[in-house]
Amino acid sequence: MKKIKELIPILEWLPNYNSSRLKGDFIAGITVSIILIPQGIAYALIAGLPPIYGLYCALVPQLVYAIFGSSRQVAIGPVAMDSLIVATGVSTLALAGSDSYIAIAILLAFMVGSIQFLLGVFRLGFIVNFLSKPVISGFTSAVALTIGINQFRNLFGVDFVQSDQIQYVLEDIWFNIIDFNVHTTVIGLISVGVIILLRKINKKIPNALLVVVVGILTIRYLGDEFSDVAIVKDIPSGLPSFSFPEMDISQIKELLPIALTLVMVGYLETISIGKSLEAKQDEYKLRPNQELIALGLSNIIGSWFKAYPSTSSFSRSAINQESGATTGMASLVSVVMVLLTLLFLTPLFYHLPKTVLAAIIIVAVFGLVNIKEAIFLWKANNLDFWLLVVTFFSTLLFGIEYGIMIGVGLSLIILIFRTSRPYVAELGKVPESDFYRNRERFNEVILDDEVLVFRFDAQLFYANASYFIETLELMVEEKGPRLKLIVLDAESINRVDSTGVEMLKERIRFYHKKNILFYFAGVKGPVRDHLFRGKILDIITLDHFYMRVNGAVNYYKTGEKEYQNKYANYIHQSYDR
Repeated sequence: MKKIKELIPILEWLPNYNSSRLKGDFIAGITVSIILIPQGIAYALIAGLPPIYGLYCALVPQLVYAIFGSSRQVAIGPVAMDSLIVATGVSTLALAGSDSYIAIAILLAFMVGSIQFLLGVFRLGFIVNFLSKPVISGFTSAVALTIGINQFRNLFGVDFVQSDQIQYVLEDIWFNIIDFNVHTTVIGLISVGVIILLRKINKKIPNALLVVVVGILTIRYLGDEFSDVAIVKDIPSGLPSFSFPEMDISQIKELLPIALTLVMVGYLETISIGKSLEAKQDEYKLRPNQELIALGLSNIIGSWFKAYPSTSSFSRSAINQESGATTGMASLVSVVMVLLTLLFLTPLFYHLPKTVLAAIIIVAVFGLVNIKEAIFLWKANNLDFWLLVVTFFSTLLFGIEYGIMIGVGLSLIILIFRTSRPYVAELGKVPESDFYRNRERFNEVILDDEVLVFRFDAQLFYANASYFIETLELMVEEKGPRLKLIVLDAESINRVDSTGVEMLKERIRFYHKKNILFYFAGVKGPVRDHLFRGKILDIITLDHFYMRVNGAVNYYKTGEKEYQNKYANYIHQSYDR
């Protein structure tokens, strides 16, 4: 039964659900749905789809996640970033809004869900960890800016070009902004101002719903004066029909890069949101691989009911938690509200100005442009700052797909660079103590011309074995001809491979020929096991291994074995001598 509950988390909380939770969950569900419905319509337009598909995306995926998601507060549905990525990928294969375009977008949801599900089943969620935080921040900020600027066409009532390469959009805006529609612009800018003002007053106020209602009433009753304002018009009523996505191998191949991008972005969004919400309570634990399974099933089953790719929303999840949600019941309430809207309320959105939807989107996404993170990284870590900057501008200039690829590529390059060239320090003895510290950081430490103590702050393997030799050689040369002992402080080495072992054996032989001893201090058990299995004891004895640097140096200086013999079992552990 425990295993079943892990696979279907709703079984963990639903049987024990009590009325004391209902008020908070009900209010949260209503609040989220009030925001979700106009956002769903708006985000469908970003994706190049008819507005109704935003509501389809808010229906079945949200229901499925409530059943299978390990987080009880994450809100699933259409989001601006994923919608733009969908538009970017699908627009190259079909005309926006056409039947073939819709079919491809639904197929994309099925592909994304299938990949997510398989990653979760095979417990491969860790793969996404290769995207560093600066890359995520740079990518998210760039996509948010791209989404917002692409919405200027609806905000100003000018048919600007749409692109995920922002330079083309800005160029078109520069030359054609003079053609802006006065009524459209006024309504849009007022909506932006009202949303920002209401957010500052109280974030719980349904600002999106209020501007939607005012916008609809304005066009409905002042239609003659605002006849030039573009509106949503007919949104069909009714529930989505069941059907499997149309499978086309050539389209699947074309969509695969976009699908992988959506998988990574969607999972990162969900995990980052889920972790932040998890930290605020102690009733459940977020399980990353279960989240992949839940997202996968949400998109797979959602695609059977005409949903395009969906994921978690930063803003709606935060509002869900702030409004009192404690379980997935809040999501179920939200599903019911979307259901009622699809059945009975879609005609009410006929007069909704597109400029109001643009205002909602612009305010929502511009809040994702993380300037504070860039400032922090500039002060804290220059390399991470430039990684953020390169990812940001790559995404802006080359498009979302290439932006994420460049960001991931740079992350891996930096990871390899840092791993292959770790920090190495020469250590000196702290006066009147048994401690050894970095000579570069502590000027008062005592250095001995006969002894070289150095620390290697990384695993020792094929990628950095040559760097180990190069760095050690420079230290040895600096010491000069009086050098008689090298002590490797191995406390920071948590792994060594066969290349590392062979390199150490070669170095020990090399220095022995020069009458220089080579001792080890603070070697961890697993590392020592690898050294012993690699037959390092064929060229040195157990007397070359010490618990601490001070013990190694003292033994060299005095030849005293009492300490070594006393703690031999702890130094060598279970090794059978």
